[in-house]
Amino acid sequence: MAKQRLSVRKIKEVLRLSWEEGRSQREIARSLGIGRSTVGEYLARARETGLKWPLPAEWTDGRLEAELFPPPLPTGTPRPQPDWPAVQRELSKPRKKTAVTLQLLWVEYRAVHPEDGYGYSRFCELYRAWQDTVDVVCRQPYVAGEQAFVDYAGLTVEITDPGTGEIWNAPVFVGILGASNYTYCEASRSRSLPDWIAAHVRMLEFWGGSPRLLTPDNEKAGVRQASYYEPDVNRTYHDFANHYHVTVLPARPYRPADKAKVQAGVQNVERWVLAPLRHHTFFGLGEVNEAIRPRLQALNERPFQKLEGSRRSLFEELDRPALRPLPPTRYEYAEWKQAKVHIDYHIQVDGRFYSVPHQLARRPVEVRLTATTVEIFHRGQRVAAHRRAHRKGSYSTEATHMPEHHRAHLEWTPDRFRRWGRRVGQETARLVDGILERRPHPQQAYRTCLGLMRLERDYGPERLEAASARAVQIGGLSWSSVKSILESGFDRLPLQPSLPLRLPQQHPNVRGPDYYRGPEHPPHPPFDSKGH
Repeated sequence: MAKQRLSVRKIKEVLRLSWEEGRSQREIARSLGIGRSTVGEYLARARETGLKWPLPAEWTDGRLEAELFPPPLPTGTPRPQPDWPAVQRELSKPRKKTAVTLQLLWVEYRAVHPEDGYGYSRFCELYRAWQDTVDVVCRQPYVAGEQAFVDYAGLTVEITDPGTGEIWNAPVFVGILGASNYTYCEASRSRSLPDWIAAHVRMLEFWGGSPRLLTPDNEKAGVRQASYYEPDVNRTYHDFANHYHVTVLPARPYRPADKAKVQAGVQNVERWVLAPLRHHTFFGLGEVNEAIRPRLQALNERPFQKLEGSRRSLFEELDRPALRPLPPTRYEYAEWKQAKVHIDYHIQVDGRFYSVPHQLARRPVEVRLTATTVEIFHRGQRVAAHRRAHRKGSYSTEATHMPEHHRAHLEWTPDRFRRWGRRVGQETARLVDGILERRPHPQQAYRTCLGLMRLERDYGPERLEAASARAVQIGGLSWSSVKSILESGFDRLPLQPSLPLRLPQQHPNVRGPDYYRGPEHPPHPPFDSKGH
């Protein structure tokens, strides 16, 4: 505090030099011949009072002095206390819509209590002290609709298989909205990526909207690598977040403060939802979630101990109006894989083959797999889409992906494979022709022909020719058949001509085996296929 009050003239000059001229406290102190701490004190009083420069024209020196130096309250008179829960709710509302700050709330408080209200500094101190008395769940004023936290509970639910009697433990997924602490939980079949994503989808539908930030606790299903600076989010999790316009921001490892909200929420779920179910015997996942729903509703409607209202009332007031609307379509689970386009402009995924534009031959692509579709991306752009094939080894070829003239676009053509087959030998040429003719599009046979060329390098043209002859004879028009013949050495054995099966001629003078049997011996039953 200043030892001696300055004259009003000097106080006005302090305000002018600071707010109008932009001078530093050191320069103002030297100009007016007063201490720098005195300059700082008067500027702080002016800020706490909410003064603005220039002062209103009707203000007299006495009015300014009264604003800066209000008379002390009589001894024992309590100052009016701010409504701290209301302050907390106002600070949690979206700032883009309200632009509320703690200083604005203090100005409104002083407008109601101009004579006996707290100064701004004391107001802030008391607010922080009140926060320390509130449960950790509600202590930090999260912006409405801004952030949600997800994790799995430490407790699981035992489910008994009614058929085998086997008991397995169902993990419990938990989601918490930051501003209202509105809670969602469900029992899942596992902690795998499909169940992790499905639980997120149902959580957002339960809330009726999506927040802007989603903070998981580095769950392995969603975060491939936990990192303080650059956590690696799973590609499918990122795809889900993009569908709902959510930013995934994993909690930093070894930073408990980042996940205090969800840890407290998980603790409440374990106490008020899971613990009451400990004596129940469940025989299915749906049965568990049916039992969870009423207890979850009771948890959300349970009154706060040190705040007004409940999770549901705060959700309706704060989070629900601020959540982003859900997209018109529900997210369809998809997995992402890396692939490389082969020279036949097809990629191989799970043993099936899908075409892409031939210009992408030999280039890497990303593949998005859903239950029904296969989408192929190159440098972030979708270049092809197919129905997902179910038969292994099948081809899905789009005619527009094929080049008009293979010689101009690709070095491999059906004629080149045929020329190579004729160079090796007549039987190899027959084999190549048969392979090319069996496919709807010759390009689908390129991999098989390339495999035969590799077998020539490994075993030599003579052995490949002999193996091709045997493969043609038995109808094995595939790379695997020729390779099996070569590995077993059957190509070195003499090729036996295939003769038709001759049946014995029927003649009335030819006696059968029953001719020599007496009446006491019944005839043999007919022979089976093995001659028995």
